[in-house]
Parts: sequence; structure tokens; C-alpha cells
Amino acid sequence: MTLASLTVQLINGLADASAMFLVAAGLSLIFGVTRIVNFAHGSFYMLGIYIAYTLVGAIGASVGGFWSAVLLSAFAVAAIGAAVEILILRRIYRAPELFQLLATFALVLVVKDAALWAWGPEDLFAPRAPGLEGAVHLLGRRLPQYDLLLIFIGPLVFGLLWLLANRTRWGTLIRAATQDREMLGALGVNQAWLFTAVFALGCFLAGLGGALQGPRIPANLALDLDTIGNTFVVVVVGGMGSIGGAFAAALLIAEVKALCIALGNVSLFGIDLSLSRLTLVVEFLVMALILVVRPWGLFGKPLAAARSSAEHDLPLRPASRNARRIGCLLLALLLALPLLAGHFPYLPVLMVEILVAVLFAASLHFLMGPGGMASFGHAAYFGLGAYGAALLALKLQWPMAAAFLAGPLVALLGALLFGWFCVRLSGVYLAMLTLAFAQIVWAVIFQWDDFTGGSNGLVGLRPAETLASPVAYYYLALACVAAGVWLLRRVVYAPFGLALRAARDSAVRAEALGMDVKRVQWLGFAVAGLFCGLAGVLFAFSKGSISPEVAGINRSVDGLVMVMLGGLQSLLGPLVGASLFTWLQDVVARETDYWRALLGLVILALVLLFPGGVAGLFRRFERQDGEAP
Repeated sequence: MTLASLTVQLINGLADASAMFLVAAGLSLIFGVTRIVNFAHGSFYMLGIYIAYTLVGAIGASVGGFWSAVLLSAFAVAAIGAAVEILILRRIYRAPELFQLLATFALVLVVKDAALWAWGPEDLFAPRAPGLEGAVHLLGRRLPQYDLLLIFIGPLVFGLLWLLANRTRWGTLIRAATQDREMLGALGVNQAWLFTAVFALGCFLAGLGGALQGPRIPANLALDLDTIGNTFVVVVVGGMGSIGGAFAAALLIAEVKALCIALGNVSLFGIDLSLSRLTLVVEFLVMALILVVRPWGLFGKPLAAARSSAEHDLPLRPASRNARRIGCLLLALLLALPLLAGHFPYLPVLMVEILVAVLFAASLHFLMGPGGMASFGHAAYFGLGAYGAALLALKLQWPMAAAFLAGPLVALLGALLFGWFCVRLSGVYLAMLTLAFAQIVWAVIFQWDDFTGGSNGLVGLRPAETLASPVAYYYLALACVAAGVWLLRRVVYAPFGLALRAARDSAVRAEALGMDVKRVQWLGFAVAGLFCGLAGVLFAFSKGSISPEVAGINRSVDGLVMVMLGGLQSLLGPLVGASLFTWLQDVVARETDYWRALLGLVILALVLLFPGGVAGLFRRFERQDGEAP
């Protein structure tokens, strides 16, 4: 590494920081005012690139045409965002935060398929910015002129946002809404239109950030999820709701990435390390370190409590006699289901996928429902269990029974390690730290080619001969999942489960009663990780091969969707949600190429019609029956 190469990489990092800041500033504004963790923010960024590509083609690639297309695409994305806020999000502001997350995830699915329909699956390369196609020579290196312009645009937008927030009445209202939006409404301010305007501004910034990236990266359908992960990191590291924090965090993360690229391969204590490969996960390492040291981010403050009209969690009641009868009948039907395998050969395979999803969702619900700790990275334990069993079986030639038992223990150890740090945080910050640890696990699996197989994964994993047939393996999965769900339910009603719920409902009172709240929550992580690891082992042996996607963000998001779709306030919720989501995903995917949009619309309909989840609908009927004379 030379001084020239280091300098050039750091300057390139400034251009990346400007791009990250534009998107993160919009998400930070939206969360600060509306308290919505907008998972669809990356989709608006993706739309900005696609719309700018189309407008440049329609208007022309001249100087005026290019910059007109950039601004028009940002305004178009802002208009789409305003429509989404008015038609969908405005109806769920009073719903629990995780239901809002579910609704925005459904929007991700809809927007992705809308982009697929409008622009196709191929990558689209926009023309270079006119007049900025060349490069500037610095220390014997070439710096693109367009990157230098981006370095200027980021601070310019930051300055304009600071003036907006501190020198205008509208900015004063935004800051007041960030502190206490209900009090702002009591003073006569129209919150609805304020929220719409802020959401539109946030989408404008996301669209602008996307449109400006057109000359640097191709427009593709993977940009939404790739972008939202990095954006969440920037916002959380800077402090939720802090524009200055987002700017500082974008600079920090971009420069750390640039430094890793500049250093390349280094030798530390005789061990060769490729720092350039850390760029896949370095932002999550930074986030984990910052949150452990500063739980609210660099410039963040503890979030003011937002009042909600959503119903409180009711005490969990033991299953009634009728519920037990229905459960026994359902188990009998599941035991008899393989009798239909002769007519429907795919049925046992689908049912194993559903059972794995049920155990995964049940373990996540244990953490989120009784535990009250949202996790955006639950797939870490799923991946640790799957890879733990697979590596023991393939590398050490352990028999299936031994690997089957050891896999969940590997996930348990991971949960104990990660949970020790996570329980020191709360709310969105806890959730984002779980995401950071999950991404670290994914990166290790993805990059450790010699041990985990890297991006190719591991193949050749086979169950024992007695379990080789789909029907036999189905019965094994049914036994494991039934036992796992039953044990989780028993733990919820045990003294430990009561202590976990007490820590969720009032940590101060629980500590006054002598409970070690952090220790209880830490053990809650361990229990959830153990059963999630068991689901991962079942998945690995059922597929015969695994890849890093088992620990990816998509699987974590799927788990959140399953839990919220079924209902967080019911032990039945994750079972119903996982079954419904997996079945819908399988059926809809076979019927149309645009299955994501259809699935997203179904999820949106369920969120808007049944804000308590599918299981919440059953509870409502039970309550009405109990009140009837």
C-alpha cells in the first residue's frame, strides 16, 4: 500500500459516504417523526435508479436532460411515497411497531415485482453524466469527476437539511414531533399531513440518492434489500432520528470500508488476513462495536415513548379443553397425512418445509412475545445449527444422530455469546444488534471457503438410511417440531417464563422483586437459539445441501413475517403464521412469475384487516362468544 493509493481510496470513500447519507437521512427523518421502521426505504432508492434511467432515455442524455431526469425521478419517488403513506401507512400508525414493519416488508415485495414487470430482470446501465465522463489525476491516480461531484452533493444536502430543521417553522414541527408527536397534535398541529410531508421528503432523498447512483452502478432488482441493510446500519450507528448522526456514521463506515480496500492483504502474528473481503461485513462490525459502547448511537438519544392505542398484552391463559381437543385432532391429522403421499408425492416435502418454518417461527416468537425482545437476525442460530450439523457430518464423519444433537448446541453457544451483548440494549437498537451479529455469521460462512464451502455451500448431506424416504423424514420432523413447540409452551408457563414476561412488562418492578432481568433475558436468548438451531438441523438434512442463505437477512425477515402474520399475542400465532406464509409462498410461486407482489398484497390485506394477526382474529371471536349471553 502506498500513500497515493490510500489517499485515492479515502477520497472514493467520501463519494460512497455521500451516497449512503442521502438514503440514510431520509430513513432517519421518517423514523424520527413517524416511528416507522420503513423496510421499504431501499425500494424507493431502487425506484429512483430505475425511473432516472427511463427519464434519461426519454428526455435525452444532455446536461440539462440528465439533471432534469435526476430531479424529476426524485420528485416521482416522493409522490409515490406520499401515496403509500396516505393509502396504507396512515391506517396503521397506532398499530404495534412490528406490524408496521410487516406492512413495509409487504411493500418491498410489491415494488420488486412492479419493477420486474416494468423494467425486466436484466441489469440496466445508465449513461455517464454528461460533462463528467473524465477523471482528475491525483498523486498519479485517476479520480472520476462524477465522484468528486458526489463528494460535494452530500454536505450540500446535509447543510440544506440543517437549515430546514433549525431555521424554518416546518423544521421546528419536525423536531417537536420527534420529541412528542401526541403533544404536538394536542397543540392543534395536523399530524396526518405533517407525517405525509415528512414521509415524502424521506422518499425524495432516497429517490435522489438512487438517481445519482445511476452512472456508477447498474439498476437491478437486488438493490432494495442490499441498500436497506446498509442504510439501517448508518442510521443506527449515527443515532435514530439524528441527521447529523447519519452524516457522521456514513463518513465513518465509508472510510473504514475504503481503508480495508486500501490495506488489502495483511499479515498479523503470522496469519494472513484479507481485509478487502471484510467490506461485506465491516459496517456490521462497526455497528456492533458502537452499540456495545454507546447504546443509542453516536449522536442518538433514548427514544421518547410513543403512545399507542394498540391493546396491551393480555395474560396468557392455559389451553381450554376444546383447544386441547382441537390440538389432538390436528396432531392425528398430521400423523395420517402421509397416507395421501401416493396421490400427492410432493406433500411430505412441503410439510417438512412447513414444520421447519413452524419451529423457526415458534422460537422467534418465544423471544419476541414472552421475551419482548425483537430480533432482526434470528437466522444466525438457524444457520449455526444447520452448518454445525453439516460440518460435523461431512468433515468429521459423525453419524446423523450425533450431528443432529450437536447442531442445536452450536446454535445455543452462539445465542449465549450474542445474547450477552444484546440484552444490554432495548427496542430498535437491540433488534439492529441482532442483525449485526447475524450478518457477521453470514459473512464468516460466505467467505470461509476452505471450511464452509463459501458461496457454494456444502453438499452431500444425507439422513440415515432408515430416514431416507420423504415419509420417514416427515415423521422425524413432526416428532421434533411437536416436541419443540410443546417444550417452548411449557417454558412459557414455567416460573422462568413468568419471570421473562415480568421483565418484558416492567423491568423496574421485576428488579425490585429481586430478579436479575438481564440474566433472565440472556437465558431467553439461549432457549430461543437452541430450538432455532434444531429447525436449522432439520432443514439441512431435509435438503441434503446448504448455502450461506440459511443465515441471510431474507430468512430473518421471513421469520418476522411469520410471527407477525400469525399474531404476537398468542402462542398459536407463530404456528398459524408460519404455516400460512410457507403454504402461500409455495402455491403463489407456482401460479405466477409475479408471486412476490401477490404475496405482498395478501400480507397487506391481512395487516390492514386483522392488525392482531390471524390468531388475534380467533381470540376476538372467543372473546365475543364469552360475552354472549
